[in-house]
Amino acid sequence: MSTAPLLEVAGLTKRFGGFTAVDNVSFAVGKGEILGLLGPNGSGKSTTFNCVAGMLRPTSGSVRLAGEEIGGLTADETCRRGIGRTFQIPRPFRGLSLLENATLAAHYGAGGHIAREEAETRARDALRLAQLPDDPHATAHGLGAAGLKKLELARALATQPRLLLADESLGGLDTAEMHQAAAMLKRIRDERGITIVWVEHIMGVLLSVVDRVVVLDHGAVIFQGTPEAAQADERVAEVYLGPPESRAA
Repeated sequence: MSTAPLLEVAGLTKRFGGFTAVDNVSFAVGKGEILGLLGPNGSGKSTTFNCVAGMLRPTSGSVRLAGEEIGGLTADETCRRGIGRTFQIPRPFRGLSLLENATLAAHYGAGGHIAREEAETRARDALRLAQLPDDPHATAHGLGAAGLKKLELARALATQPRLLLADESLGGLDTAEMHQAAAMLKRIRDERGITIVWVEHIMGVLLSVVDRVVVLDHGAVIFQGTPEAAQADERVAEVYLGPPESRAA
Protein backbone atom coordinates (compact mmCIF):
# COMPACT_ATOMS: atom_id res chain seq x y z
CA MET A 1 0.00 0.00 0.00
CA SER A 2 1.33 3.43 -0.97
CA THR A 3 1.62 6.09 1.72
CA ALA A 4 0.96 8.90 -0.78
CA PRO A 5 -2.41 10.47 0.01
CA LEU A 6 -5.14 10.08 -2.55
CA LEU A 7 -7.68 12.05 -0.52
CA GLU A 8 -6.78 15.01 1.71
CA VAL A 9 -9.41 16.73 3.83
CA ALA A 10 -8.18 19.85 5.64
CA GLY A 11 -10.15 22.11 7.98
CA LEU A 12 -13.47 20.94 6.55
CA THR A 13 -16.39 22.82 8.08
CA LYS A 14 -20.06 22.67 7.17
CA ARG A 15 -22.69 24.89 8.76
CA PHE A 16 -26.43 24.86 8.31
CA GLY A 17 -27.50 28.29 9.50
CA GLY A 18 -26.24 28.58 13.05
CA PHE A 19 -25.61 24.85 13.43
CA THR A 20 -22.12 23.50 12.79
CA ALA A 21 -22.47 19.90 11.57
CA VAL A 22 -18.78 19.44 10.70
CA ASP A 23 -16.18 21.39 12.65
CA ASN A 24 -12.64 21.76 11.28
CA VAL A 25 -12.24 18.10 10.26
CA SER A 26 -8.90 17.03 8.79
CA PHE A 27 -7.66 13.61 7.68
CA ALA A 28 -5.86 11.97 4.75
CA VAL A 29 -6.32 8.63 3.02
CA GLY A 30 -3.39 6.85 1.38
CA LYS A 31 -3.67 5.17 -2.00
CA GLY A 32 -4.94 1.63 -1.54
CA GLU A 33 -5.98 2.21 2.07
CA ILE A 34 -9.29 1.33 3.70
CA LEU A 35 -10.21 4.08 6.15
CA GLY A 36 -13.12 3.73 8.54
CA LEU A 37 -14.99 6.96 9.27
CA LEU A 38 -16.82 6.20 12.51
CA GLY A 39 -19.03 7.87 15.04
CA PRO A 40 -22.44 7.59 16.65
CA ASN A 41 -25.56 8.87 14.93
CA GLY A 42 -25.42 12.65 14.56
CA SER A 43 -21.63 12.81 14.80
CA GLY A 44 -21.13 14.42 11.36
CA LYS A 45 -20.07 11.33 9.40
CA SER A 46 -22.66 11.62 6.64
CA THR A 47 -22.17 15.37 6.28
CA THR A 48 -18.41 14.92 5.94
CA PHE A 49 -19.00 12.11 3.45
CA ASN A 50 -21.41 14.23 1.40
CA CYS A 51 -18.99 17.15 1.28
CA VAL A 52 -16.34 14.83 -0.17
CA ALA A 53 -18.81 13.24 -2.62
CA GLY A 54 -20.13 16.55 -3.94
CA MET A 55 -23.61 16.26 -2.45
CA LEU A 56 -22.94 19.25 -0.20
CA ARG A 57 -20.76 22.33 -0.64
CA PRO A 58 -18.37 22.88 2.29
CA THR A 59 -18.69 26.14 4.21
CA SER A 60 -14.90 26.26 4.45
CA GLY A 61 -11.87 24.03 4.25
CA SER A 62 -10.29 21.95 1.52
CA VAL A 63 -11.01 18.58 -0.12
CA ARG A 64 -8.30 17.35 -2.49
CA LEU A 65 -8.25 14.25 -4.67
CA ALA A 66 -4.77 13.38 -5.94
CA GLY A 67 -3.77 16.99 -5.27
CA GLU A 68 -6.72 18.55 -7.10
CA GLU A 69 -9.15 20.70 -5.14
CA ILE A 70 -12.62 19.20 -5.49
CA GLY A 71 -14.43 20.84 -2.56
CA GLY A 72 -17.55 22.47 -3.92
CA LEU A 73 -17.74 20.45 -7.13
CA THR A 74 -21.07 18.80 -7.92
CA ALA A 75 -21.67 15.07 -7.48
CA ASP A 76 -21.35 14.33 -11.20
CA GLU A 77 -18.10 16.29 -11.37
CA THR A 78 -16.57 14.42 -8.44
CA CYS A 79 -17.73 11.10 -9.90
CA ARG A 80 -15.99 11.84 -13.20
CA ARG A 81 -12.80 12.65 -11.35
CA GLY A 82 -12.78 9.18 -9.85
CA ILE A 83 -15.01 9.11 -6.76
CA GLY A 84 -17.69 6.43 -6.63
CA ARG A 85 -20.17 6.21 -3.79
CA THR A 86 -22.86 3.98 -2.42
CA PHE A 87 -25.95 5.18 -0.60
CA GLN A 88 -27.17 3.92 2.76
CA ILE A 89 -30.62 3.19 1.33
CA PRO A 90 -30.34 1.50 -2.09
CA ARG A 91 -32.71 2.87 -4.72
CA PRO A 92 -32.14 0.86 -7.90
CA PHE A 93 -34.17 1.34 -11.04
CA ARG A 94 -36.68 -1.43 -10.35
CA GLY A 95 -37.89 -1.57 -13.94
CA LEU A 96 -34.40 -2.29 -15.26
CA SER A 97 -32.25 -5.40 -15.07
CA LEU A 98 -29.18 -5.58 -12.85
CA LEU A 99 -27.03 -5.23 -15.96
CA GLU A 100 -28.95 -2.16 -17.12
CA ASN A 101 -28.64 -0.58 -13.68
CA ALA A 102 -24.87 -1.02 -13.74
CA THR A 103 -24.60 0.01 -17.39
CA LEU A 104 -26.33 3.31 -16.66
CA ALA A 105 -23.85 3.89 -13.84
CA ALA A 106 -20.95 3.22 -16.22
CA HIS A 107 -22.32 5.80 -18.66
CA TYR A 108 -22.74 8.28 -15.81
CA GLY A 109 -19.18 7.79 -14.58
CA ALA A 110 -17.83 8.38 -18.07
CA GLY A 111 -20.02 11.40 -18.68
CA GLY A 112 -21.74 9.51 -21.49
CA HIS A 113 -18.55 9.46 -23.55
CA ILE A 114 -18.30 5.68 -24.01
CA ALA A 115 -20.06 3.30 -26.36
CA ARG A 116 -22.80 1.02 -25.05
CA GLU A 117 -20.57 -2.03 -25.53
CA GLU A 118 -17.85 -0.56 -23.32
CA ALA A 119 -20.42 0.51 -20.71
CA GLU A 120 -21.79 -3.04 -20.62
CA THR A 121 -18.29 -4.48 -20.28
CA ARG A 122 -17.65 -2.25 -17.28
CA ALA A 123 -21.06 -3.13 -15.87
CA ARG A 124 -20.50 -6.89 -16.17
CA ASP A 125 -17.13 -6.59 -14.47
CA ALA A 126 -18.68 -4.58 -11.62
CA LEU A 127 -21.50 -7.08 -11.15
CA ARG A 128 -19.04 -9.96 -10.97
CA LEU A 129 -16.95 -8.07 -8.41
CA ALA A 130 -20.09 -7.60 -6.33
CA GLN A 131 -20.98 -11.29 -6.78
CA LEU A 132 -24.17 -10.62 -8.72
CA PRO A 133 -25.29 -12.24 -11.99
CA ASP A 134 -24.64 -10.35 -15.23
CA ASP A 135 -27.49 -12.18 -16.95
CA PRO A 136 -29.41 -9.46 -18.86
CA HIS A 137 -32.68 -10.90 -17.56
CA ALA A 138 -31.77 -10.78 -13.85
CA THR A 139 -33.64 -8.01 -12.02
CA ALA A 140 -33.66 -6.41 -8.58
CA HIS A 141 -37.03 -7.97 -7.79
CA GLY A 142 -36.63 -10.46 -4.98
CA LEU A 143 -33.25 -9.17 -3.82
CA GLY A 144 -33.01 -8.96 -0.06
CA ALA A 145 -31.07 -6.36 1.92
CA ALA A 146 -27.71 -7.98 1.16
CA GLY A 147 -28.46 -8.26 -2.56
CA LEU A 148 -29.55 -4.64 -2.80
CA LYS A 149 -26.35 -3.55 -1.03
CA LYS A 150 -24.37 -5.56 -3.59
CA LEU A 151 -26.20 -3.88 -6.45
CA GLU A 152 -25.49 -0.48 -4.90
CA LEU A 153 -21.81 -1.45 -4.73
CA ALA A 154 -21.83 -2.71 -8.35
CA ARG A 155 -23.28 0.57 -9.58
CA ALA A 156 -20.55 2.50 -7.77
CA LEU A 157 -17.83 0.20 -9.13
CA ALA A 158 -19.17 0.56 -12.68
CA THR A 159 -18.17 4.24 -12.60
CA GLN A 160 -14.55 2.97 -12.31
CA PRO A 161 -13.58 4.91 -9.19
CA ARG A 162 -10.14 5.51 -7.78
CA LEU A 163 -11.81 6.24 -4.45
CA LEU A 164 -14.90 4.36 -3.24
CA LEU A 165 -17.05 5.97 -0.56
CA ALA A 166 -19.09 3.22 1.12
CA ASP A 167 -22.02 4.55 3.13
CA GLU A 168 -23.33 2.35 5.96
CA SER A 169 -22.70 -0.87 4.04
CA LEU A 170 -23.68 -3.02 7.04
CA GLY A 171 -27.07 -1.47 7.75
CA GLY A 172 -29.95 -3.95 7.65
CA LEU A 173 -27.71 -7.01 7.37
CA ASP A 174 -27.48 -9.97 9.73
CA THR A 175 -24.14 -10.97 11.26
CA ALA A 176 -23.13 -13.38 8.50
CA GLU A 177 -24.04 -10.84 5.81
CA MET A 178 -22.03 -8.15 7.61
CA HIS A 179 -18.91 -10.31 7.54
CA GLN A 180 -19.49 -11.11 3.86
CA ALA A 181 -19.89 -7.42 3.01
CA ALA A 182 -16.71 -6.51 4.88
CA ALA A 183 -14.75 -9.29 3.18
CA MET A 184 -16.02 -8.13 -0.22
CA LEU A 185 -14.81 -4.57 0.31
CA LYS A 186 -11.41 -5.85 1.39
CA ARG A 187 -11.20 -8.11 -1.67
CA ILE A 188 -12.08 -5.22 -3.98
CA ARG A 189 -9.27 -3.17 -2.45
CA ASP A 190 -6.81 -6.06 -2.64
CA GLU A 191 -7.67 -7.09 -6.22
CA ARG A 192 -8.25 -3.68 -7.80
CA GLY A 193 -6.27 -1.30 -5.60
CA ILE A 194 -9.31 0.90 -5.06
CA THR A 195 -8.99 3.21 -2.07
CA ILE A 196 -12.00 3.00 0.26
CA VAL A 197 -13.50 5.33 2.84
CA TRP A 198 -16.12 3.39 4.76
CA VAL A 199 -18.63 5.40 6.77
CA GLU A 200 -20.25 3.33 9.48
CA HIS A 201 -21.63 3.51 13.00
CA ILE A 202 -21.33 -0.26 13.61
CA MET A 203 -17.78 -0.73 14.86
CA GLY A 204 -17.19 -4.45 15.38
CA VAL A 205 -17.00 -5.92 11.87
CA LEU A 206 -15.51 -2.81 10.31
CA LEU A 207 -12.57 -2.76 12.71
CA SER A 208 -11.47 -6.19 11.48
CA VAL A 209 -11.03 -4.88 7.92
CA VAL A 210 -9.91 -1.23 7.94
CA ASP A 211 -6.32 -0.05 8.09
CA ARG A 212 -7.07 3.08 10.13
CA VAL A 213 -10.06 4.81 11.65
CA VAL A 214 -11.17 8.40 12.12
CA VAL A 215 -13.80 8.85 14.82
CA LEU A 216 -16.12 11.87 14.92
CA ASP A 217 -18.29 13.21 17.69
CA HIS A 218 -20.41 16.36 17.50
CA GLY A 219 -18.82 17.17 14.15
CA ALA A 220 -15.21 17.08 15.34
CA VAL A 221 -12.43 14.49 15.12
CA ILE A 222 -11.82 12.86 18.51
CA PHE A 223 -9.54 10.04 17.37
CA GLN A 224 -7.33 8.97 14.46
CA GLY A 225 -5.29 5.80 14.48
CA THR A 226 -5.30 2.03 14.19
CA PRO A 227 -8.37 -0.12 14.89
CA GLU A 228 -6.58 -1.63 17.89
CA ALA A 229 -5.86 1.80 19.37
CA ALA A 230 -9.45 2.90 18.74
CA GLN A 231 -10.79 -0.02 20.76
CA ALA A 232 -8.54 0.94 23.67
CA ASP A 233 -9.27 4.67 23.54
CA GLU A 234 -11.43 5.97 26.38
CA ARG A 235 -12.86 8.87 24.32
CA VAL A 236 -14.07 6.42 21.68
CA ALA A 237 -15.57 4.15 24.32
CA GLU A 238 -17.37 7.09 25.90
CA VAL A 239 -19.12 8.27 22.73
CA TYR A 240 -20.30 4.74 22.01
CA LEU A 241 -20.94 3.41 25.51
CA GLY A 242 -21.33 6.48 27.67
CA PRO A 243 -19.15 7.60 30.62
CA PRO A 244 -17.55 4.82 32.68
CA GLU A 245 -19.91 5.27 35.63
CA SER A 246 -22.96 4.65 33.41
CA ARG A 247 -21.74 1.37 31.87
CA ALA A 248 -22.95 -1.98 33.08
CA ALA A 249 -20.46 -3.92 35.14
